[in-house]
Amino acid sequence: MKILVTGAAGFVGFSTARQLLERGETVVGLDNFNDYYDVKLKEARAALLGEYKNFHMVRCNLQDRGSIEALFALQKFDKVVHLGAQAGVRHSIDHPHVYIETNIVGTMNILEGCRHNDVQHLVYASSSSVYGSNTSMPFTIHQNVDHPLALYGVTKKANELMAHSYSNLYGLPTTGLRFFTVYGPWGRPDMALFLFTKNIIEGKPIDVFNYGKHRRDFTYVDDIVKGVIGTMDHTAEANPDWDSNDPDPGTSNVPYRVYNIGNRRPVELLQYIKIIEDAVGKKAEMNLLPLQPGDVPDSHASTEALVRDIGYEPSTPVEVGVQKFIEWYLDYYKVSLK
Repeated sequence: MKILVTGAAGFVGFSTARQLLERGETVVGLDNFNDYYDVKLKEARAALLGEYKNFHMVRCNLQDRGSIEALFALQKFDKVVHLGAQAGVRHSIDHPHVYIETNIVGTMNILEGCRHNDVQHLVYASSSSVYGSNTSMPFTIHQNVDHPLALYGVTKKANELMAHSYSNLYGLPTTGLRFFTVYGPWGRPDMALFLFTKNIIEGKPIDVFNYGKHRRDFTYVDDIVKGVIGTMDHTAEANPDWDSNDPDPGTSNVPYRVYNIGNRRPVELLQYIKIIEDAVGKKAEMNLLPLQPGDVPDSHASTEALVRDIGYEPSTPVEVGVQKFIEWYLDYYKVSLK
């Protein structure tokens, strides 16, 4: 197959593209290499992908309608894995326009490319942020998600609604994946594991929000990628039992699905920090701070639908995943713990 992976120089996009290449697919990556975080890290990921004969990188903005149209018309993709987006809940509070331009306008361009070029299946990244004010745990795809806490979550919910409309109007199979706190090697420098590891090693204090009491369903990147590729291979279908008098938000009478991808084992932030401390052999100096605007206190994924449909089973305990990240960090940045 020929597969487009957007955000291919990003954390999850890079890991997904690499796994697809390993199994012999032809992959076209798309990324704009913006400076939201260290561009050198993105370039390093792209360089690794460039070692595969069956990979080609396109440098382009998702919101560049003309370029996206030309790319789809030229390449004639079989499937699309749309992981490119402007990430970051807190960043969306101060920079709202870029989220609309990238996450909504950009996704519209991807949907149009799929529609006009006979793409067999579109898989796209949503987020656990869509659950917003919900506090009923674990979060399930059957819950209402109409109370977002920040614009980032709004854009991801909008992506799900946009996808549904294209599944309805044009019969385009679409699958949305609600990621739960992805971590692991090649991770983003703006995320907690990266920030905490760096500062603890360097003897600098770390900012710990909600006084370390919130819980996150930390999910190792390889487990996320298994879910992404598994759903890509399992083309979305209409639910024959869908009832318009009692509509289920997680399925539809058109070829549309959404799934949670999480580890299903929430870890309190203070425990997460202790795991990092144990791995690097140093104690953290913590600035205990209140919950940040836009953040949810807890997250916990129900993956029942994903288990049923593709046999998804996360296999990486957080202790193992953190250790693998730290080994990568020490190697990539040539840091010694001695």
